[in-house]
Amino acid sequence: MNLEEALNYRRAVRVFDKNKPLDPEKVKHCLELASLAPSSSNMQLWEFFQITRPELIARVAGACLGQPAAATASEIVVFVTRQDLYRQRAQFVLEFERGNIRRNSPEERQAKRIRDRELYYGKLMPFLYARCCGILGAFRALLARGIGLFRPMMREVSECDMRVTVNKSCALAAQTFMIAMAAEGYDTCPLEGFDSKRMKKLLKLPHGAGINMVVPCGIRDREKGIWGERYRVPFDEVYHRL
Repeated sequence: MNLEEALNYRRAVRVFDKNKPLDPEKVKHCLELASLAPSSSNMQLWEFFQITRPELIARVAGACLGQPAAATASEIVVFVTRQDLYRQRAQFVLEFERGNIRRNSPEERQAKRIRDRELYYGKLMPFLYARCCGILGAFRALLARGIGLFRPMMREVSECDMRVTVNKSCALAAQTFMIAMAAEGYDTCPLEGFDSKRMKKLLKLPHGAGINMVVPCGIRDREKGIWGERYRVPFDEVYHRL
């Protein structure tokens, strides 16, 4: 499929045909494509859990409140946010950027660009993503408000705001995954209805991790998978050309 065909094919499938298994390697490849999705400051604060064992799928379906999409899925992918890994991911990006600049920047600009990246990923990112019971976030928000009096300034820097940022980036990866799956002729159903505490326990996640989205995967049941036509708000209601 081309992109338009994949987008038109993709639907939130509620019931899968359990007699039509998926190729786990193709699903893994779709997750590799999902990792190409953009993320805020390239921090990539996500992890993907591909669940293929039937007994674990059944337990995950239970944590998804028994929804048919999860109960009939051949596989389930859980998209997890890892804001708690911000120091490691910032260091990873910084090390890459040092080499990237040396390989691709004019020699006379390399030193300054490396210093800029060291400031950004070595100081600013740890400062923005750090959490301390809301205290650091309140300080960042107050600081941003003060700076914003004199020049344009990003103001969404509280601890809640940064959690939203991490989840937005992870959702971009989830959407990329679902489009890639559609291009393979596979079906998905993004779920937000689940018991996050039980889900984290099943996946043995640390306290600082979060569940962004659960995506059951399979081949749609031709009779029950999709009911009716797709509905969208009229485009003129959401489109604005300025």
